[in-house]
Amino acid sequence: MMHDERRTVSAVTQAATARPRARLIDVATAAGVSPKTVSRVINDEVGVLPGTRDRVLQTVRELGFVPDRSARELKRREADTIGILIDAISDPFFAAFVSVVEELAIAEGLSVIFASTGYDAGRETAQLDRLTGHRLAGLIVAPVAVPAAVLAGLRNRCPVVTVDRVRSGIDAIVIDDFGAAAEATAALLSHGHRRVAFMGEDVPYPTVSDRLAGYRSALEAAGVAFDPALVVTHERFRAGEAAEASLLLERPDAPTALLCATSLAAIATVRAIRARGLRMPALISFGDFTLAEVLEPGITYVDHDPRLLGGAAFRRLRQLAERPDDAPTRTVVPTRLVPRGSGEVPVAESEKRSGIGSASASDPIPLRASDSAGVLPSPAAAALVHPAPAGDVVVAAAAPIGAPS
Repeated sequence: MMHDERRTVSAVTQAATARPRARLIDVATAAGVSPKTVSRVINDEVGVLPGTRDRVLQTVRELGFVPDRSARELKRREADTIGILIDAISDPFFAAFVSVVEELAIAEGLSVIFASTGYDAGRETAQLDRLTGHRLAGLIVAPVAVPAAVLAGLRNRCPVVTVDRVRSGIDAIVIDDFGAAAEATAALLSHGHRRVAFMGEDVPYPTVSDRLAGYRSALEAAGVAFDPALVVTHERFRAGEAAEASLLLERPDAPTALLCATSLAAIATVRAIRARGLRMPALISFGDFTLAEVLEPGITYVDHDPRLLGGAAFRRLRQLAERPDDAPTRTVVPTRLVPRGSGEVPVAESEKRSGIGSASASDPIPLRASDSAGVLPSPAAAALVHPAPAGDVVVAAAAPIGAPS
């Protein structure tokens, strides 16, 4: 190479090295467009005229502009947070549900934020606004009063799934509240009980009312007359709930068996029984709660497994992220009865003779061989009236329905 050639190459190299790195604003100025237009061209977005796009690309080449990859990734990074709106974290079911979703999210590199409604419509609106202020990869809602139209609007921004309750046009993860309550009531009836009380809650959604309907259907199928006096409802977290349970159990014709429509109702009822020194009736809780297994007897419960519900909700969110145009589905998660002792307490002989707890002393429902093996009877053979919507997706059970844990 000649001396002059070496000098020329050296000069070019030094000039290239000395020249400061071109910035996006430099490209915009040289091309006579806005920085936003340059950004659109670089990111291959729509909305730029062909002539303008060519001019920007030519300027990029002339200036040697190299986009800042870290800045681009920061801007274009996919949302990585799952939002969850529940009734209350103090509810044992929802506490476990959030934990399950969080475990699944972490396994996929996502984070979780949650908020609670406190069963209040105004608070629900405020909490939804707070959650959706984040860049969400998905939103799970246990709706109180929010209408379907609001959730449909949010669905345009990120996948939305409801849990425990249904909103038209929105994917939902639910259980068969009617069928599970019917099965639990039939189990109590199979042990000879005729005065079976329903301990419910006065809430603004159909979960508890569906369970009440299942309870009534099982009574009807067994030929037991429905007694409105055996249905107790109360508002959540009110001091009167324990008093109402006490009044019911202290009556001369007290029920011999209780179906508690929620774990919170069961907790209040057990607390009232213990506080007043009352005899423990047969009892089934809709949902498990802390230390229920160490009570004497242990509390039999309807297991609407938060592992299955949480897993189904998270999977549906991820499916919707991949296929946002999927038609909404309603996924039904199975339940099972888990016997621990309280639900298997038979009617006492003195109550049979006095007529309390049974339609007649000579006509109790006999226990079957499967009952002694610990498997609670299923009401499948009974003529339960339950209009089941077609087209539901059914999640496989973690264990056979009706099998002991």
